[in-house]
Amino acid sequence: MTYAEMENEKAPEAVLREAGFTVSQRCCSRPSCFDFAARKDRTLVFIKTQPDIGNVSPSDPCELAIISERVSAVSLLISEKTREKPLEDDTVYSRYNVFAVTQKTFENIVLHNIYPLIQAGPGGYYVEIDGETIKRKRQKLGLSIGQLAEMMGTSKRTLYGYERGMAKASVSAAHSLICILGIPVAKPINLFRKPTNEPKRFLATAKHAMTKSRLLRKILKKLAYYNITAFKKAPFDFIIDLKEEKMKIIGGVVDNKERELDRRVNEILSVSRIVQAHPILVTEGQKPSNNNILCIHSKELSEIKNPEDLIANFK
Repeated sequence: MTYAEMENEKAPEAVLREAGFTVSQRCCSRPSCFDFAARKDRTLVFIKTQPDIGNVSPSDPCELAIISERVSAVSLLISEKTREKPLEDDTVYSRYNVFAVTQKTFENIVLHNIYPLIQAGPGGYYVEIDGETIKRKRQKLGLSIGQLAEMMGTSKRTLYGYERGMAKASVSAAHSLICILGIPVAKPINLFRKPTNEPKRFLATAKHAMTKSRLLRKILKKLAYYNITAFKKAPFDFIIDLKEEKMKIIGGVVDNKERELDRRVNEILSVSRIVQAHPILVTEGQKPSNNNILCIHSKELSEIKNPEDLIANFK
């Protein structure tokens, strides 16, 4: 499918709304690592539509993954090719640890609850094997590990890895298991399920970001002992995660050079509603036309000792 054909299909937002998701407005007031956020019950997802994932710089998916970690969300790229090579439908790709799928695969997942089985990786295509299922079936058929391995033309060690969930199988190996055992053996890849063993990322815990904004540096320094993370490629500039209070704060920082104030504020408010976070705006005196966001003058920062001082303004 070409990108032009992709544009003629349902927009990802329309697909999500049809499936009962609440969707934020598109974030385009400034360059952003995601296009919009969406939620349905406890499922929260950030989505970026990218025609060619081969052209994605490392910084965007990395920051997208960190934002997702901060708000307990999953992140997803929707694309149609990588370096001019078309992506396969019903297959999951990865770009700097963020999953990527085609528009058709995305629609199958969201509208029809059909999850892909195949994941593209270095050197080919792989599937995650349901180890318990093949072990039970093997034992029911009276086959030993060695016998099944010989029938497949593989080693006992490899088969042990499949049964214990320690190794992914090639598509051809999975097909051999299906033919021999007569049952489905691959686990569907649920892209909306948040991984329980995500790797720790250095940037996710960094307190100070490389930023030219004097005002943002001041906020980061003042709240350095709290769970605050700054971002460059989003409509907001920082997120504070108050785990004990089960509360999140999404904050924007604007100076006198801001040209898209109202647009950015509307995007921050829209994303905050989806994330279920408190939106705030730190300014040097500017007032947005939308008064639904709490505005804090930069001069008031001296009175703020901890995030609870910000929270008090919401009460």
